[in-house]
Amino acid sequence: MDQKKIDEIFRRLKQANPAPTTELKYRTPFQLLVAVILSAQATDRSVNQATRELFKVAPTPRKMLALGEAGLKRYIKTIGLFNTKARNLVKTCRILLDEHGGRVPRDRKALEALPGVGRKTANVILNTAFGEPTIAVDTHIFRVANRTGLAPGKTPLAVERALLKVVPERYKKDAHHWLILHGRYTCLARKPRCGSCVIEDLCEYPDKTRG
Repeated sequence: MDQKKIDEIFRRLKQANPAPTTELKYRTPFQLLVAVILSAQATDRSVNQATRELFKVAPTPRKMLALGEAGLKRYIKTIGLFNTKARNLVKTCRILLDEHGGRVPRDRKALEALPGVGRKTANVILNTAFGEPTIAVDTHIFRVANRTGLAPGKTPLAVERALLKVVPERYKKDAHHWLILHGRYTCLARKPRCGSCVIEDLCEYPDKTRG
């Protein structure tokens, strides 16, 4: 895909949604970190339902650590893999308190050292909490990048690197949110809604639908 077409794709995505953001509900970088860790293999809706009550009683690392694993599980038991996530969150809270003064670090290496945090989660935190131009490649973005021809790649890391090369600088900060929302609501896995897609004429997907 040529650069002129890529520029137009992001111009249209911005025009359709000038201020995109995550659908996870949070108030602080710590709460975002918790929500993103919980969102692995879970929907944003299910996470928001759980954290609505959790954040009332444990909005900080110290208060969440005080809950302990058993207490935390009571709030997140409706979310997949809640046992592992509770264990990781308690360990993460301890590290944040012991090594970072109770704050979420603005550093990729430090973020990825936290239990339950991989490259994708670190990218989300750096982008959404701190405004850095990172692109976290999840299943939606991986699909959109490959299907449209925007940034083909065989692995999430390959797609991330390709996107960072081709996305214009002025669009990089919001590219993650535009692409994930596009994949979640328009460029669906089973049957993309090509007929209502704002970039249909620019997309290079050969099997477009009329829906």
